[in-house]
Amino acid sequence: MPQTAIEVQSLRKVFSGARGDVVAVEDIGFSVPAGGTMALLGGNGAGKTTTISMLLGLLTPSSGSIRILGEDMIRHRYRVLPRMNFSSPYVELPHRLTVAENLHVYARLYAVRDRKRQVAAIAEQLDIVDLMDRPAGRLSAGQKTRVALAKALLNRPEVLLLDEPTASLDPDTADWIRTYLEQYRRETGAAILLASHNMAEVERLCDGVLMMRRGRIVDQGSPAELISRYGRRNLEEVFLDIARAEDERVPA
Repeated sequence: MPQTAIEVQSLRKVFSGARGDVVAVEDIGFSVPAGGTMALLGGNGAGKTTTISMLLGLLTPSSGSIRILGEDMIRHRYRVLPRMNFSSPYVELPHRLTVAENLHVYARLYAVRDRKRQVAAIAEQLDIVDLMDRPAGRLSAGQKTRVALAKALLNRPEVLLLDEPTASLDPDTADWIRTYLEQYRRETGAAILLASHNMAEVERLCDGVLMMRRGRIVDQGSPAELISRYGRRNLEEVFLDIARAEDERVPA
């Protein structure tokens, strides 16, 4: 695996419509090392989802470059997509399929070897064995979160993109999931890019933080560096400062 798992340079995305152009992401750049966990933070409409969609190859950038595991995602994304995965509790799995059927479908899509064994193993690890025969449409919000994460780990990805990985989980289960992710990163050397509104989670899991506002990265650093820079007690207070600040008040 390359030392730099994700490398983004001068990335821009403009959506055109009847009322004119909307700049969703404006000239951002960052890198995530192999074995590192980076948080992508910002309020609603900051550009996080658009950025993740471009990293996944779901949206084509208006300009700029994305390299993941050494490959150009704009030109050769199919070379690297089998080595990545994505989890979001807000992306629905087919409701009529059971959890087991969904996981087997995704295991085939990712060309997972020994699919039956791997599906069984991930179900055991994430404590969803009792859910395997249940239709996905009948899961609770917290159950959907765990199943989404199971789906994302089926192919043991080298790059893992996570959107709110502990959404709707009770505190005990959320803590267990965070521990699992920490162990997974240590064991595999995977790079993780995490979008979350849980600042305590970010402080625990992440080596670095990218703060986005209005499509731009307005600040970055480790959680400790940002807390010190803004003279705050925790990352949540830093987040509020950045989200509410006027442009000229945000440190460079």
